[in-house]
Amino acid sequence: MDKELFISVSEKVFNEYKERKMIGMLSEKNVHSILKLYLEPDKNYHEVKVDTFYADIKKDNHIYEIQTRSFDKLRAKLDCFLSSYEVTIVYPIDHKKWILWINKDTGLVEQKNLSTRPGNINMIFKELYKIKTYLVNPRLHLKIMLIDLEETRVLDGYSKDHKKGSTKLNKYPLDLYEEVDIKTLLDYKLFIPPGLNKTFTSNDYAKCAKVSKEISQLALNILSYLDIVNRIGKDKNSYIYQVNDSL
Repeated sequence: MDKELFISVSEKVFNEYKERKMIGMLSEKNVHSILKLYLEPDKNYHEVKVDTFYADIKKDNHIYEIQTRSFDKLRAKLDCFLSSYEVTIVYPIDHKKWILWINKDTGLVEQKNLSTRPGNINMIFKELYKIKTYLVNPRLHLKIMLIDLEETRVLDGYSKDHKKGSTKLNKYPLDLYEEVDIKTLLDYKLFIPPGLNKTFTSNDYAKCAKVSKEISQLALNILSYLDIVNRIGKDKNSYIYQVNDSL
């Protein structure tokens, strides 16, 4: 992880968009551009054609695909790429996010709010579920990037405070908080949060991982599929799990 490089690349991409007067086109696109340059500064390795697809980054025998959402759309690419290459899916997660609320008439910042709950690595499970069967492939790896950022929104929504349904202008990454690499199946143990008892339910996992019950259930579904945890019983309507210590 190189924080200085990340900040430098963020500033470079933002300034390029600013010079081209494309600020309103930022958001996910500029995060994608920043991560691509951060991971591989040489643009000759960007957008390389592989068969009928284009890889975000291809260098030697390794492909990087940066995906902010909709992992289901990766399936066709993975079918192609994994037959011959090592593939790393790069997934950015908003860690700390400050929202700058812009008055639609004056263009000035009226409020600046910090999101109440920081993002964490378990949030990737809502996307991993869509490619669950691919995760056992030894050529498939993950790189999770927790990013601190500012998000600019216009106070033009339909709710009384004009925030619901508001227009998102851009996302500007401020700092790289953490990188987590999942290179082998054993690395999935990194998703087991501290504080879990020897046996636990999805509610226990949600509490320790500081995620919603929905994400907790998805996480345990996938971790069970990968044999990282074992489902050992049931208590009323809740399954009981145990970490597989034999791995």
